[in-house]
Amino acid sequence: MSCIEVMPKLGLTMTEGTLVDWHKSEGEKVEKGEVLFEVETDKLTNEIEAKESGVLRKILVEEGETVKCLVPVGIIAGENEDISELLKQAGAKDLKNEKEEVKEQPEEKIEVKTIETPKAGGRVKISPIAKRIALENGVNYELIKGTGPMGRIVRKDVEGYIEDNRVKVSPAAAKLAEELGVDLRSIKKDSRIMKKDVLEASETAKMSAAVAEEKVEEKPAVKEAHRGEKAVKMSGMRKVIAKRMSESVSVSPTVTYNMTMDTSELKRLKDSLKDVFKVTYTDLLIKIVSQVLKEFPLANCSVNGDTFILKDYVNMGVAVALDDGLLVPVIKDCDIKGLKQITAEFKDLVKRAKENKLGPDDLTGGTFTITNLGMFGIDTFSPIINQPEVAILGVNKIAETPVVEKCQIVVKPLMSMSLTADHRAIDGAYAARILQRIKQYVEKPGLLIL
Repeated sequence: MSCIEVMPKLGLTMTEGTLVDWHKSEGEKVEKGEVLFEVETDKLTNEIEAKESGVLRKILVEEGETVKCLVPVGIIAGENEDISELLKQAGAKDLKNEKEEVKEQPEEKIEVKTIETPKAGGRVKISPIAKRIALENGVNYELIKGTGPMGRIVRKDVEGYIEDNRVKVSPAAAKLAEELGVDLRSIKKDSRIMKKDVLEASETAKMSAAVAEEKVEEKPAVKEAHRGEKAVKMSGMRKVIAKRMSESVSVSPTVTYNMTMDTSELKRLKDSLKDVFKVTYTDLLIKIVSQVLKEFPLANCSVNGDTFILKDYVNMGVAVALDDGLLVPVIKDCDIKGLKQITAEFKDLVKRAKENKLGPDDLTGGTFTITNLGMFGIDTFSPIINQPEVAILGVNKIAETPVVEKCQIVVKPLMSMSLTADHRAIDGAYAARILQRIKQYVEKPGLLIL
């Protein structure tokens, strides 16, 4: 069956997407449910499956192009099926007409051919995601033969090249090479690299170093060559983060307020719940802050010109660190959910974030954000507000600290909280009261049941 593949609408707020990678080339067979292309939306990359089985007859949107939702991106049909009607529906040129135009103007055909196969030294056609993988793995993508449309290098080409050129080595040899500082790529061998090969390479390297040292002693010292630089393009996620953080700093006049809190009772509550369900400090703070925001509505609003948009619901965004950036999935309606439900939902969001399975709706609609760097040993920091929100809470490490209590020195688990607030909505005294209220709940979490 034939069909027109379109840029999918993956969420209520999605208006456009960037097609970052075609998994199939024009003329290649595709099965229904097989991954056909990848779309980047905001900070997410989504794999889109083919709606029908057949042949990818026409690619209408090239890799790297950004188009509106529901815009046709490709056509799937039978190998010999007439797709002129589908092309009209998609707003593309008829293949037959294109062929006739080429026959009438043979000179243009030659020019097109030249463009499709650039001479050595010309621009290499490579998809953004393929280029990123190549750069991350230190691969010169100019050496890779592309199998994508018009010879474009796609992800599978880079991954195949990396796999084909992977050094085959025994575990013992790999460990020894790491200990001796031997670059396995310097060992030229068709079969598997063994320990003796590593030892030989190490001895050769030592001899070469000794010879080089002698030559250096004989010759006058020369000025060290300037070390090179490498330009690495930002990933789609990093570009979005850079753009949003820059916009936030330029829009919001912010102040960060810090307050130290005793987490003894919070830890006691956390430990007492472990037999019922596993809960983290972040889960408990989501519940606490959700309650506080109901008492301080200006911290749960957005600014639109000279108007505050107050929210009567709390949608809590929580920063989740990834290898190449971060995402802020949102737990909806935290103020009316129990701790057990919040814990389960947050755990699911974190899991899907790390598996790149979040949808646009999982990342939108937040009214306040929590970012926890305590597990990294951070004492205090100034988090940047996630627009259009007006505040963000930074959670720092818990440290066993000596304090004076009733003329006695005792050790307590203290933690600092960092609240960054938009001064357009939140003044210093208001921010201080917010932190004081959070402190009350942290130090006496039993108040949550009142």
